[in-house]
Amino acid sequence: MAASKLATLPAVSRETEELSQNAAADLPAAPVGAYFAELPLDSITPNPRQPREVFDEDLLQELVTSIKEVGLLQPIVVRQVGPARYELIMGERRWRACHEAELDAIPAIVRATDDEKLLLDALLENLHRAQLNPLEEAFAYDQLLKDFNCTHDQLADRIGRSRPQVSNTLRLLKLSAAVQRRVAAGVLSAGHARALLSVEDSEEQDKLAHRIVAEGLSVRAVEEIVTLMGSHPKSATRSKGPRAGSVPSPALGELATRLSDRFETRVKIDLGQKKGKITVEFASTEDLERILSTLAPGEKLALQRSLLDDATEESEA
Repeated sequence: MAASKLATLPAVSRETEELSQNAAADLPAAPVGAYFAELPLDSITPNPRQPREVFDEDLLQELVTSIKEVGLLQPIVVRQVGPARYELIMGERRWRACHEAELDAIPAIVRATDDEKLLLDALLENLHRAQLNPLEEAFAYDQLLKDFNCTHDQLADRIGRSRPQVSNTLRLLKLSAAVQRRVAAGVLSAGHARALLSVEDSEEQDKLAHRIVAEGLSVRAVEEIVTLMGSHPKSATRSKGPRAGSVPSPALGELATRLSDRFETRVKIDLGQKKGKITVEFASTEDLERILSTLAPGEKLALQRSLLDDATEESEA
């Protein structure tokens, strides 16, 4: 089936044919330029520097079915690395699907590619197809920076991305291992991951990541939570002992934790000898309205009306 598809390809020049024949006889020298060939599947090995690690099984099976019915419509791209041995540059999913379809050979474009360009070619293919998860992309950027010994600006120019996009993606490598696994699995989005970068403590990162997944928090909600966490560093909290006259209680601490989870913000409960106090923190007016909609729904509308009246008075003044 693959051979019939190759028959429709434009004929290569006599010069290219002669180059490929001479190269086959004079290995290990690689042929100059590129040429079409039908190669045994077993003669091809995956690209060891392939940035993509996750392949969607459903999409792979769809491709297997298509290959069984009509053959492989788009050749893979390989380079020759030895006598009758080739290494993938682009098309690992197609190569895997042909294996599962139990084909003996696969249509390929053979071309010369330097080692240092192997990762760049594979990365560009996956970026253009939007097939890398954010963490795979970050690891690929990091490897390219080392390979080419270049700056973020230079790398951005090479791959057609903006410098801030490259820098922000690379920052994902600073996340804890547990959070990185969630990003790689697609459980956390790149937006959630970037919000978590502001949490320096890895344990706190992990806890908040678990909460994001469990409660389905939006990126904006996570940013507000992180802002509140930053205004109360753990070191400062630990250095302060209980206030004079206060009565520490494990039960009140557990209640404060439950309320914090309920309102998605920091809640403190202080119980003195004569009176107590509950403190509910909020990051913005919108955050306050969100809390009021849970705590006292009627007060949310009252607050909105008051804020509108204040704004009107200021404009008139």
